[in-house]
Amino acid sequence: MKVPKILLPIVVLIGALAFFSIFVVKEVNQAIVLQFGDPKKIILKPGLNFKIPFIQNVVFLDSRILNLDTPPAEVIASDQKRLIVDAFARFQIIDPLKFYISVGNERVARSRLATIINSRIRNVLGQQELQTLLSKDRSKQMSLIQEGVNTEAQKFGIKIVDVRIKRADLPQANSDAIYRRMQTEREREAKEFRARGAEMAVTITSTADKEVSVILANANKDSEIMKGEGDGERNKIFAEAFGRDPEFFGFYRAMQAYETALIGGDTSLILSPDSEFFKFFGSVKTKN
Repeated sequence: MKVPKILLPIVVLIGALAFFSIFVVKEVNQAIVLQFGDPKKIILKPGLNFKIPFIQNVVFLDSRILNLDTPPAEVIASDQKRLIVDAFARFQIIDPLKFYISVGNERVARSRLATIINSRIRNVLGQQELQTLLSKDRSKQMSLIQEGVNTEAQKFGIKIVDVRIKRADLPQANSDAIYRRMQTEREREAKEFRARGAEMAVTITSTADKEVSVILANANKDSEIMKGEGDGERNKIFAEAFGRDPEFFGFYRAMQAYETALIGGDTSLILSPDSEFFKFFGSVKTKN
């Protein structure tokens, strides 16, 4: 069956009206139906919906939890220490109508939130000392920051899920000064360690030398005692031997004297032939 030509434009017009009247809200979106810029309908659930074509239009807003990276902000702590803070936040649009009326779109909302977060960070962290900001107590400060930001964000139909500090660094000038101070401190400690090491080395060396001297002195004393005892024992034995056979003892001592005096072959002695020294050589005849 053919459609009459006169009806064809009508069919096309009806199809166009149907196409521009239907819109779909996805699971990740929420929608606001506007009529000449005025909000007429808020759609929070996903599904197929209708609007008046050419009169009404639809603005889609994200219903998911969104991330926001704020630009780094310089914070002056209560002890006048400077700190560069880089934070991020997670937020969700919970009131589409209030969001649309107050900020209009997500780009403007991100800009406003970044300003509020940085302002709140300066306000809260500026009341704390730098040491507190770098300790475990920082989590308490983040809770205060989130509460303050959330109070301001509710005016835009936004809920702040979380606010965290990604990095907290010192400014470059401060970092260089702290690095130089740390370097000087480490050099001072190194000098102290070296001085202590040298002092300990001298002490150990002195103690060792003293112990060596004591050991040598004791060894020499013991050796002298042993030598004296040996000499005494030897003299005792000689005395006993002399007492038993004085003639043999005299002969033995004479032999020792001969050995000591005549050893080497280069010794010359000028003695009288009848000297007591030659008594064991018998009669010594002289030539006329």
